[in-house]
Amino acid sequence: MHHSIYTPANLTTFTNLDGLGLTAIGQRLTPKKAEILCQVTNPDPWCQTCGTPGNPRDTVTRRLSHEPFGWRPTVLVIKHRRYRCNHCQRVWREDLSQAVAPRQKISRTGLRWALAGLVTQHLSVSRIAEGLGVTWNTANEAVLAEGQRLLIDDPTRFNGVKVLGVDEHVWRHTKSGDKYVTVIVDLTPVKAGTGTARLLDMIPGSSKAVFKTWLAERGEAWKNNVEVVAMDGFTGFKSAAAEELPQAVEVLDPFHVVKLGSEALDQARQRVQREQYGRRGRKDDPLYKCRRTLTTGLSLATEKQKQRVEDLFNVAKHEPVQLVWSVYQRMVDAYRQKKPEIGKWAMEQLINEIGTKVPKGLPELKKLGGTLRRRKPDILAYFDHIGSFNGPTEALNGRLEHLRGIALGFTNLAHYSARSLLETGGFRSRLHPES
Repeated sequence: MHHSIYTPANLTTFTNLDGLGLTAIGQRLTPKKAEILCQVTNPDPWCQTCGTPGNPRDTVTRRLSHEPFGWRPTVLVIKHRRYRCNHCQRVWREDLSQAVAPRQKISRTGLRWALAGLVTQHLSVSRIAEGLGVTWNTANEAVLAEGQRLLIDDPTRFNGVKVLGVDEHVWRHTKSGDKYVTVIVDLTPVKAGTGTARLLDMIPGSSKAVFKTWLAERGEAWKNNVEVVAMDGFTGFKSAAAEELPQAVEVLDPFHVVKLGSEALDQARQRVQREQYGRRGRKDDPLYKCRRTLTTGLSLATEKQKQRVEDLFNVAKHEPVQLVWSVYQRMVDAYRQKKPEIGKWAMEQLINEIGTKVPKGLPELKKLGGTLRRRKPDILAYFDHIGSFNGPTEALNGRLEHLRGIALGFTNLAHYSARSLLETGGFRSRLHPES
């Protein structure tokens, strides 16, 4: 063991007080908390008004919540002097601005620990408040304000966006209906293979006007840098992107395209079920028993599942479902081709066929064909821009659902938006550059 790499034990450096301009001079440890008695390292007794040195008048004690050690709340008990100027009679205290922000109850180091816990450790505000030894409201207001100042308000966080993702998200369920927001995501790291998607913004409402207004607020240089916009089937997003980002390629991502096929398959199965039995499906009905197996890709289906589908389609009355099922399987197969050009050819052939040659009595397939025909350029654009899809956006939505769970729900949208940005805004590297 090389003892030269060690330095004498120092409570000031161990508790990160040296960066706050404080020096530890004592400690008091209890099972519930630790108190560190400290003083200002470099006192400044000079009057800021006339420059005359002042005389110490008395000592004031200030208590600050600090970064916990071993999950035991740590409190800084700061003894700082008050001075009186002999010349102008001005009274002032030693400056603590290096240790704490104005009107704040948490030290700057404690605040940084709390923000890192929220962003990188995904801790709940309750857990952070417990670690700091403060109330939930105190921790919540302080951490959100620091996150807003240090991370969210940073204008450079919008730089370098080349692939943009947009989707709608339900942030709150109410008796009067769901409350929606428009989620805007940077997919550039996913396309480049350098990282994960990051949330850029969350805007109240879900409409063309919402997305268009957000794009209009960005500068022309920023908008000209966007090359691809990935979106779902909502035409409002498409219109906004076409008007504000005319140079960008619009991509309808595979998840929503396949979802259109699965919805058509479900609707056809339910219609045939009602026509045969005059009621909804029950657990022993063949069509109902196969409802999940039908939406499984053949390449992933087990032998048992394949046999179940084969037995289902041996019944002539199930032929309409079989026709829609075959279209769904061709859609899935096109996206699973290893070579994008083959997948693009297969998808284009399918769209051309069901857009013009749909047998009578298949309204679900006719509707699907019309939708695919209208969005054909956007669907095929995916194969020319592999990696530009909304899958990571859906993944972020899942993380936001988890956030709502650990917070036991949100009633304030501004609060939810700030927490969501801190949770999924890609700020981890800002707080831990080595990660």
